[in-house]
Amino acid sequence: MPLLHVGAGGPSWLDWIVHLDALILVIVLGWAYTYAITELRPRVSDAGRVRRGQVALFAAGLLAIYLAGGTAIHDLGEEYFLTAHVVQHLLFAFVAPPLLIAGVPGWLWMWLLDRPIVMPVARALTKPFVAFATFNALLVLLHMPSVLNLTLEVGAVHFSAHAVLVIASLIVWWPILSPLPELPRLSYPAQMGYLFLQSLLPAVIASFVTFADGVVYSFYRDAPRLWSVEALEDQQIAGGIWKLSGSLILWGFMTWAFFKWYGQERAEEAEPRWPDVEDELEELGLAQR
Repeated sequence: MPLLHVGAGGPSWLDWIVHLDALILVIVLGWAYTYAITELRPRVSDAGRVRRGQVALFAAGLLAIYLAGGTAIHDLGEEYFLTAHVVQHLLFAFVAPPLLIAGVPGWLWMWLLDRPIVMPVARALTKPFVAFATFNALLVLLHMPSVLNLTLEVGAVHFSAHAVLVIASLIVWWPILSPLPELPRLSYPAQMGYLFLQSLLPAVIASFVTFADGVVYSFYRDAPRLWSVEALEDQQIAGGIWKLSGSLILWGFMTWAFFKWYGQERAEEAEPRWPDVEDELEELGLAQR
């Protein structure tokens, strides 16, 4: 059954169906977050305050998940356009995860992860090399023609693939945004190198799709054509969006890390050194002899 009503003018934006799986997921996560910062927080001994900005970031992360999985973006990607599918993956991998990590207070992350089995696993998975390798291996796997065709043909596989992608994306963003000293961030110079390396593989995948001689994914080759967009043209647009948007996000974080590093270095240079303090005290006649 088509997910969009298709008439003479193509699908109607008003006719996409509500995806209960995405809606329920967002509602449950939103309820759990609200419960944690209102009811759970007073019972956690070292819980700090929750800033309004954190709540806004978490809400924005949930919105990104719903846009990708519960709106016409999902329907268009599942039935017609690789471009829409790529937008889904961008939202799941590069937009929602950093917003969700930044939106959850550190004390809540600690409460969730500080368990006998969970913390050792989290410590192992969020090591930069492991996080990088896990995410990129999954990214390559999900974009292999046979695997991507399967996810589009079997709804349960599609949902599972997106869930695993979000989890892997949370892991790969952790070394950049971690609020926990127990699972620390990389230093700012290391963050820039990590993000630069992360920008390479998606660009390779995007280039492979963009410059392929024919249609890579048989599902989209055989899909109904809408709005006079041919399958190869759709594929080229999808590759361009993936490469440009992914690179812009990653380089944006690299720029942020650079300025944070620069500010840190300036602050350290501005701090008085003890020999200088001693000289000042001696000039004032306050130094001990």
